[in-house]
Amino acid sequence: MTNLKLGKLPDRSPAKITITVDAELNQALHDYASMYRNTYGEAESVTELIPFMLATFLDSDRAFVKARREGLPKTDDWKKG
Repeated sequence: MTNLKLGKLPDRSPAKITITVDAELNQALHDYASMYRNTYGEAESVTELIPFMLATFLDSDRAFVKARREGLPKTDDWKKG
């Protein structure tokens, strides 16, 4: 087998997740989208912003990043939801 510098690409299949938020969080998300539009001059929907917001949050959680780097126990619990 040939050894390539680029490893096998990870699974890039999108996963649809449906959540319910309370009125206060919904308003905060729409306020954030409004601030985003004012800051960057481009309108993005809350739906488009949420995946990036979640990724930024997870990437900024040092304990979570460290635990993933050290190897979290394998679980299939996420498949149930």
